[in-house]
Amino acid sequence: MKAAFYTLGCKVNQYDTQVMRDQLEQAGYQTVPFDDPADIYVINTCTVTQISDKKSRQMVSRAKRNHPGCILIVCGCFSQVAPQTAAALEGVDIVLGTSNRKDILTYIEKFKATQMQIVDVDNCGTLEKEEIHSFGEKNRAVLKIEDGCENFCSYCLIPFARGRIRSKPLPIIRKETEALAAKGYHEIVLTGIHLASYGKESGVPCLEKAIFEAAAVPGIERIRLGSLEPRIIQPGFLDQIKEVRQLCHHFHLSLQSGCNKTLRTMNRHYTAEEYEQAVQLLRSTFPDCSITTDIIVGFPGETEEDFTESLAFANKIGFAKIHIFPYSPRKGTRAAAMDGQLSKAVKAERVNRMEEIEAETRLDFWQKMIGTTQIVLPEEEKNGYLHGFTQNYCPVRWKGSPSDLPVSIKITGADKESLIGSEIH
Repeated sequence: MKAAFYTLGCKVNQYDTQVMRDQLEQAGYQTVPFDDPADIYVINTCTVTQISDKKSRQMVSRAKRNHPGCILIVCGCFSQVAPQTAAALEGVDIVLGTSNRKDILTYIEKFKATQMQIVDVDNCGTLEKEEIHSFGEKNRAVLKIEDGCENFCSYCLIPFARGRIRSKPLPIIRKETEALAAKGYHEIVLTGIHLASYGKESGVPCLEKAIFEAAAVPGIERIRLGSLEPRIIQPGFLDQIKEVRQLCHHFHLSLQSGCNKTLRTMNRHYTAEEYEQAVQLLRSTFPDCSITTDIIVGFPGETEEDFTESLAFANKIGFAKIHIFPYSPRKGTRAAAMDGQLSKAVKAERVNRMEEIEAETRLDFWQKMIGTTQIVLPEEEKNGYLHGFTQNYCPVRWKGSPSDLPVSIKITGADKESLIGSEIH
């Protein structure tokens, strides 16, 4: 029996797909590429934007069109918030949510026995039963340690798709990290829907404890953190984590807007000034750190003056990378019903202007690294070059011999694609 998977969305979804893949492989299934013939097709969906929903539906159609006799499973955030919509898509046999995917084998066997469509979306449970032992990428594995969000930003459906905050117990984090190290993974990414809230449901958030647990595992050379809220960046937190040798000096701090008026409308719980202070704390603690972020443009009510303020703030911070999104109205959110909805043309124009700033600040950051020596994990060979990432998550290309081990690279240049370097022997 063969199974194929397609994952949309974030690193948390990548982890959740691996949980399902492990379940099927342990039962004797062979994992194959999504376009290859298979008995089972699993589409792990996203619902962050309208484009995510559309892509999810397209992948369902593609799987059933190309492989009409398959068992087709739709799970994830899209099916969690709209299970009946997912069930109505032609050819869908099983609809699951964001939590019960770990029991995928049970649902497959039930469908085989009854040949009747199954729609079972639960209320988002615990994380204790979710474990992985390998990962799809060559050197880097994603480890989900938290799920759920309670911020209820005015534009976002994720709290409805993922439920309340749940954190993975420290012994499970240690066990999974040990299993990944034993498989030869050198780098793990600790991730969650709201990573900064790790441990919050038991009292005080304690992300540093999860970092220490992973760092204690022999063989793990890099620990990278997923997206963080700026409010976690406090002197006490940084004092605890700065001594962790394996910690990558790359921090993805979610911004969304550099305009305080827009931040309030979004129901973000910080100001631009507080965000800037967090960046300053990071840079004073980790002078070589890269700061990356997400920014939404064209939010309802965002005037040209508001956008110009956000644009200037992004330029002032000097991000190493910005993920830029035109605002996408999500049915059921407060923002979707707000006055001042902007046209696609206005949003597209603002995306272009923010992209120009992003290209400038990214290249400026990379150029500051010229002349330095970086430890890089090779990840792929393409167009005659090896490609990998520095510990502060900047892409590098160089000519050399393929290796699964970290290599020392002297950075000699930079262009719009990546840093350029030469291997030090």
